[in-house]
Amino acid sequence: MFPPEIYSERRKKLRSELSSGIVLFLGNTDVAFNYPANTYTFRQDSNFSYFFGLDHPDLAGLIDLDGGKDIIFGNDVDISDIIWMGQQPSIAEQAAKAGVTVTFPLIELAEYIGMGVTKGRRIHFVPTYRAETRVQLAGLLANDHLKIHDQASPELIRAIVKLRMVKDDLEVKEIEKMIDVAYIMHTTAMKMAMPGVVEQKIAGTIEGIALANAGPVSFPVILTVNGQTLHNHHHGNVLSEGRMMVIDAGCENDLHYASDITRTVPVGGKFSQRQREIYEIVLKANMEATKAVKPGVPFKDIHILAATEIAKGLTALGIMKGDPKEAVANGAHTLFFPHGLGHPLGLDVHDLEGMGETFVGYDDEIKRSKEFGLAFLRFGRKLQPGFVMTIEPGIYFIPELIEIWKNENKNPGFINYDKVMTYLDFGGIRIEDDVLVTADGVRVLGRPIPKTVKEIEELMK
Repeated sequence: MFPPEIYSERRKKLRSELSSGIVLFLGNTDVAFNYPANTYTFRQDSNFSYFFGLDHPDLAGLIDLDGGKDIIFGNDVDISDIIWMGQQPSIAEQAAKAGVTVTFPLIELAEYIGMGVTKGRRIHFVPTYRAETRVQLAGLLANDHLKIHDQASPELIRAIVKLRMVKDDLEVKEIEKMIDVAYIMHTTAMKMAMPGVVEQKIAGTIEGIALANAGPVSFPVILTVNGQTLHNHHHGNVLSEGRMMVIDAGCENDLHYASDITRTVPVGGKFSQRQREIYEIVLKANMEATKAVKPGVPFKDIHILAATEIAKGLTALGIMKGDPKEAVANGAHTLFFPHGLGHPLGLDVHDLEGMGETFVGYDDEIKRSKEFGLAFLRFGRKLQPGFVMTIEPGIYFIPELIEIWKNENKNPGFINYDKVMTYLDFGGIRIEDDVLVTADGVRVLGRPIPKTVKEIEELMK
């Protein structure tokens, strides 16, 4: 945990964003894997972690805006717990680590919330993402669990987004620690990417590196020679010469700060001419987009810049044609780059996404597009100092998508379908870094992970 004053200050700032009522943060509970006593690895709710820091099941944090109290609800262990777990610090002792002096047994939470409801007080909470939490919340508020999200507090959501989006130095340091572990994960995967190796062996190895050096992976490992599938979690392919392997992986620590890095490497360690040509386009898009990051710039504009670099490169190869800017304006590039440039990173690998991407990534000034490709951009609004973002352009040759577009003769003025058809076996390339928006620009976080053709080939040699 951070020092107690960090959590106290965070709650103080949250108070300043809200007027009255009760702010309720339900911590996560254990979830059964295949029978009640065999549970998934516990992972605390990120908002509870941010404001209260404690990292074990069955807790609730409450901020009484009118009474000026911060309260933690939870149960002390009894002898049946101690037999299996050993002696544990009391709830009061744990609460003190979060700067909280008032605690109650968890059973009293219902009465506290019930009294608030009876008195007509506003109960502020955010949307839930777990069924168990939704049912618990519905019970506390005597509401239908299917309708409970209708009562979620937009004021609280906006306040949390405002606070959590801006990372302080302590948070950035934790993220960089996880990028340094990701360095080991990715460079190990690169060295293992040789003909005859099964993807599962590499995926399992780097997940073990995460657990041995920090904590669990921050999302299920994406590692595949079929990089044209954006989120491919199948690890059953055998690597062979002529293929490329996409590695999209990161980890999180006991404070739950995450890393998220992607690299694409040639099986066997040497890019072919065709692979190098496409790779260099993605790399330039990555680097140009990174250079464009600075306060006040809409991330949507940086996405368009990266898309234009991709269109320029593909036009130079004869895969696209016409004016690259016009091609992007018409969405022709989305055949090859159908996703957004990046997303916020922090306590969640897609930071704050549980609040709803519209609250996090867009505002009254910049609205989300409904166009194919651009609609998948998770974050479009202006950048601010302290934002941590991923920059992850890619080029993909998705046979099923190409077939649909070709049959519809979509964007024929910008796409050379005859040339595209020769790339159906290519796969995909994505390159992703984690960056910090500084007061005057950008800083790429963590130990640099090889990403130029020369660096990758040298490492894999």
